[in-house]
This record gives sequence, C-alpha cells and structure tokens, in this order.
Amino acid sequence: MPEEGIPLIPHEEILTYEEISRIVRVFAEEGISKVRLTGGEPLVRKGIADFIFRLSQIEGIEDLSLTTNGILLKEFAQDLKRAGLKRINISLDSLRRERFYQITRKDEYERVWGGIEEALRVGLSPVKINMVAIKGLNDDEIESFAQLTLQLPLTIRYIEYMPSGNGEEWKEDNILTIPQIKSRLENIGKLIPIPSDRWDGPAKRFRIEGAIGEIGLIGPVSSHFCDDCNRLRLTPDGKIRTCLFSDEEIDVKELIRKGGSDRDLKERLLVALRTKPERHHINTYQFKKCQRNMSAIGG
Repeated sequence: MPEEGIPLIPHEEILTYEEISRIVRVFAEEGISKVRLTGGEPLVRKGIADFIFRLSQIEGIEDLSLTTNGILLKEFAQDLKRAGLKRINISLDSLRRERFYQITRKDEYERVWGGIEEALRVGLSPVKINMVAIKGLNDDEIESFAQLTLQLPLTIRYIEYMPSGNGEEWKEDNILTIPQIKSRLENIGKLIPIPSDRWDGPAKRFRIEGAIGEIGLIGPVSSHFCDDCNRLRLTPDGKIRTCLFSDEEIDVKELIRKGGSDRDLKERLLVALRTKPERHHINTYQFKKCQRNMSAIGG
C-alpha cells in the first residue's frame, strides 16, 4: 500500500448494489454461475451482508465468495455465513506483526488473525489465505505459512508477484516463481496433488503429507493460465475488464444509467467475451503494465 494512500472514488461514481445485482442477474441468464466480491475492501461497505443474501437468491448463481483484507472479518463472519456466503479468501502477506504493518500501513495483524479464526469457527469453507511471495520482503515466511496447514483446515495460496498499477516498482527479479516456491515446500514434506474441482480457478492444489489443510500454487507470470481463464472483472466504477493485465475496459455503468435494456447489457457481455485476449504478454516485448492499481481494479 502506498504511504500516501490511494485516491478515493466519489460515491456517485461507484455502482450501487441495485446496479450490481442487475448486472449479475442478466449475466447469470447467459451462463455466469460464480461470483466473487473483491475490493478495495468489500466489508467496509454498508449493508454488505444483505447484499450478499440478495446475490445468493439470483437464479443461476451457484457459487458466491469474497476476498477481504480480514480486518473486519471477525465481526462480519457469522452474518456473511448466514447471508449465503460459501467461502472466503483473506489477503495476508506476512505472519509477523511488524512486517504486516510495513506492507499494509496498518497495525491490525491481530484483528486479521482473529477474523481467520472466526471464519473457521462459523463454518465458512474453504478459508483461503492469499500470500504474494516477493524476494527480499517476505520470502523467508514461505515455510511458516505452509506449516499452518499441518494443524488448521486452511488453504494457503502462494501467488507470484504481478505487475499492476503505475505506482508499483515491479521488477522481474522480485518474483519468486511457483517452481521455486514448490521446491521450498517440498522441504517440509511430500506434496500430494489434489484433483481440481469446477470452482478452483487457476490454482494447482496440493496437500503436505499428513496435513489438515491445503496448498494452492498460482503462477500467472512464470506459467500463464490464460488458455483456461474464463473470468471477467467488474470494477467498482462499472467497467468490465477481460484481463487483469490489460487497460481495455467495457463500460456498463453508463449504459445502465442512460436507460439501457437487459438485452443491451447482454450485448456488452458478448463483446467482452469476444474481445478477451488469448494471453497476457508479461516478460515479452509486447508487455505494457496496466495503469490501474490492483485496489482500484478489485484485486
């Protein structure tokens, strides 16, 4: 997180719950069956549990999940579960309080860990922890995160450091690749592959022999999974992004606010699907880092 913080988006520029619900309903009629709520931070928005319940009632939506920084999770976990949330991801890049503060600019590590414990207690499943491994910052904690799975039913997901946002000083040398991470994990115990299910997304799943929890490995840089990517991203300000690493966006907010019909919305969806790129171009001469920070895209 930049020291100076990030610019706030005026409230009127953000999609309302009603607008998001309509988009989800229309897209579900065309086959979208999985919804994940991301950020900024979804739990700061008033009425989030009621909104999740509303989404859970849309015909065709079979899976509903949420990604959070975890700071408010302890107080919300029970309500989220009752509202119909099935599973949750917590972004956590360090298990050390001082380093957590360095990364997030917030001294809230204990609150985040309390939220993880509460999510497990109320029965959200799976509870996944997303850890972005960066050389020289937190790569000495790879084994510590994995060891959590020996005693707790957590899924620890290691994600390669990705280039996004014009404020990030991303360098290829900072990447700890998935093969490197996997080699480190094998020092803890034998990694047993777990077959993927339909909701897994890009993660390759493993379990350390004898562990309760799981390991997930996500390598968007070293081994891009573009051929299997079927995701679209709806930004808070109403744009469809067909690829995380592209600045190409399709506006649906303007369409809705100017009286566009459901058919018009479906046509925008079809445009997005037709223009979805075959692959990203990280580490090639064609690559141009996208200009939106991850927090503004919904990361």
